[in-house]
Amino acid sequence: MSLSSFSAIVPILCVTAAGIAAMLAEALRERGERMPISGLGLIGLAGSAVTAILLWDRRASSFGVVSADNFGLFVVLVLAAIGMLTLLFSPQLVERDGLPAGEYYALTLFALAGMMLMATATDLLVIFLALEVLSLAVYVLTAIRRDSAGGAEAAFKYFLLGAFSSAFFLYGIAFAYGLTGTTRLDRIGNVIAAGSDSPFALLALGLLLVGFAFKVSAVPFHMWTPDAYEGAPTIVSGFMSTGVKAAAFAAFTRVFLSALEPLRAEWAPMVWVLAVATMVLGTVVAVAQTNLKRMLAYSSIAHAGYILVGLVAANEVGKSAILFYLLSYGVVNLGAFAVIALLGTREHANDDLPSYAGLSNRHPALAAVMAIFLLSLGGLPPTAGFVGKWYIFSAAVRSGDYALAIIGVLTSVISIFFYLRVIVMMYMAEPVDVPAPAPPSRAAIFALALSVVVTFYLGILPGGIMEVAARSIGTIF
Repeated sequence: MSLSSFSAIVPILCVTAAGIAAMLAEALRERGERMPISGLGLIGLAGSAVTAILLWDRRASSFGVVSADNFGLFVVLVLAAIGMLTLLFSPQLVERDGLPAGEYYALTLFALAGMMLMATATDLLVIFLALEVLSLAVYVLTAIRRDSAGGAEAAFKYFLLGAFSSAFFLYGIAFAYGLTGTTRLDRIGNVIAAGSDSPFALLALGLLLVGFAFKVSAVPFHMWTPDAYEGAPTIVSGFMSTGVKAAAFAAFTRVFLSALEPLRAEWAPMVWVLAVATMVLGTVVAVAQTNLKRMLAYSSIAHAGYILVGLVAANEVGKSAILFYLLSYGVVNLGAFAVIALLGTREHANDDLPSYAGLSNRHPALAAVMAIFLLSLGGLPPTAGFVGKWYIFSAAVRSGDYALAIIGVLTSVISIFFYLRVIVMMYMAEPVDVPAPAPPSRAAIFALALSVVVTFYLGILPGGIMEVAARSIGTIF
């Protein structure tokens, strides 16, 4: 075994080492001593991003089950960006809410390590192990605010439904192994392409689809999403809605567009139905929400439907649009959740719609930033959200899925209503008395400013990222 055998997992090892360092720092910290544990995580994530860049175009592989191809590395870089933004927002919020810092940062980093492994794994069993690593960490993060009954309830629901979906996924792996004699994605693809028409192939396909649909919050496997997002600490909700979705869609794309591509005629209609149901339900139910975290939860469900449109189209534009959308959505949605978190206090979350009345008078900068993120989520130019939806819907048109594109455009137009409703409340409603939050920290201000810059950069100059995304996703074939 040579050192080169470990090259593909170096980005993951950097994050894992940072998580271990966070645990040790918490263990060695004296009572009352302030320790910048988040800095350890930032160093680990920066190291992960640098090593991912160094591995670009090298197609390194570790033990045949982890591949540092450009597709996986692109998602690793997206996850590193999401992780760094989360850690920049976190110190002020962790201290304000009295969260156990060592546990919070260690669990966040271990979840990121699982996400990165899930994005680069080329074996179904390794994907399952990565899925469980990230899931267990996120379950605990959901309930990390120990004095919150809502958080404990949300984590319990998430855990039960997550265990149920994991069983489906594991049974899918078992049937795939029984059919092909392997869990390696390339070998599964070769066996299926050779002409295996066993009903076990369809059974394995259906079970794997259920497992992935749960993790990306696709209807009808979305039931955990609004409760988990509402009950978890707000910054954890933002982390879940972006990081988990990016990792799950990365594995979803690799498995279905690579190993299960010979069965595309069977799975494409099922994913088509999932995409339509997810876009419609996520949009329609979000209109009725008055709690911003639940509204963004259903918005997250709708955005999962938009990404599924790219998976159904599966042409050159659609494939690259999946990666572009994961990046743009990750930055924008995490920023929106961060604003909600910064406007809350330890006793009052201030996350209901009436709390935002007159926000432009109380906190003009945060109101402006929130408006930018909401307009991007609604798909208005010149933001990243507009370009992401443009690429997704144009991919559906090019593939001949006109009905899917029309449904996507209509639901996107409807979604503008509930995003604009918040903006109208911030700028046109009479101010109300709400508990005043602490001023944002310098790290949080920097992260918000960076998110706004990325939002406009991707909306105005998307060509470079789309070209990189197109070259990246081609490496899984």
